[in-house]
Amino acid sequence: MSIPFSEDELIARLFAPIAGPGGLALKDDAALIQPPPGHDLVATTDAIIASVHFFPDDPPESVARKALRVNLSDLAAKGADPLGFLLTLALPPDLPGDWLERFAAALGDDARAYGIDLVGGDTVRTPGPAMISVTALGQVPSGRMVSRAGAKPGDILFVSGTIGDAALGLKARLGGGSLAGLSGNARAALAARYLEPQPRNALARAMRDCANGGMDVSDGFVGDVTKMLAASGASGRIDLREVPLSVAAREAIRFDPTLFETAVTGGDDYELLASIAADRAADFEAMALAAGVPVTRVGAVLPGAVAPTFLGLDGAQTIFTRGSFSHF
Repeated sequence: MSIPFSEDELIARLFAPIAGPGGLALKDDAALIQPPPGHDLVATTDAIIASVHFFPDDPPESVARKALRVNLSDLAAKGADPLGFLLTLALPPDLPGDWLERFAAALGDDARAYGIDLVGGDTVRTPGPAMISVTALGQVPSGRMVSRAGAKPGDILFVSGTIGDAALGLKARLGGGSLAGLSGNARAALAARYLEPQPRNALARAMRDCANGGMDVSDGFVGDVTKMLAASGASGRIDLREVPLSVAAREAIRFDPTLFETAVTGGDDYELLASIAADRAADFEAMALAAGVPVTRVGAVLPGAVAPTFLGLDGAQTIFTRGSFSHF
């Protein structure tokens, strides 16, 4: 079924009603965004593509939430509060008739829930697959953005939430044989983490108040820790026995212990990695507790621009052939 609107109708009917004031009713070629006095503007962009980042038969509501939330996660890692976002849609002609209505409705609901306005974007036709790109804008007090390159020797490394659920959920959905015996509850919990990320924007203030360095864990915990330490010109020691795992992930790993590597190197966690000075660690933990987001100490930053050491489940050094997902 072809898309039942012209481009102008699509914008006016589905997206102008969910736009914020900076979007100028989506009647202009640009948005007008001004952060509050004393704040810097933070920008990030991510695209998701059918058959790469989501399944073509995923509910459009989940696709909308994922497209927005993977960008919100980047803002949270920088200590930035959401401000506005631009949306680009590349749509194939064979989308189901109500797909766009459901997508737009869920996008509007999620944007309101996270306090971020749609301010503009673009729509184009493609022979396929569908592609959704979001550019998110955030605000942070001037000079307080948390850099990936800010980790310092002596810092304690923290990670939020749990690691590995989304990678295991994807594996289960693809028919991973070793996960065939998972309970229904575990399978549903893992699948949900892949389908709809839970960005940690409630931690943004704790990040900007306490973190020397930070990034979101999107491509895989091991690889992303390595990236942050390399950007900071530092090394580290990470104890993988301390990496937080959900009940569902632990159940999966009991079925197949080799899945632990999938958990710590797979992508789509959208948790936050934070490098915190030792004398601020208790403050960070207290702020995270008040925000309702669990955080776990997983290692320390060490001097020296050399690869970090990862200790495996047996306490011995572990080397991974691939620490994270890469498109190339």
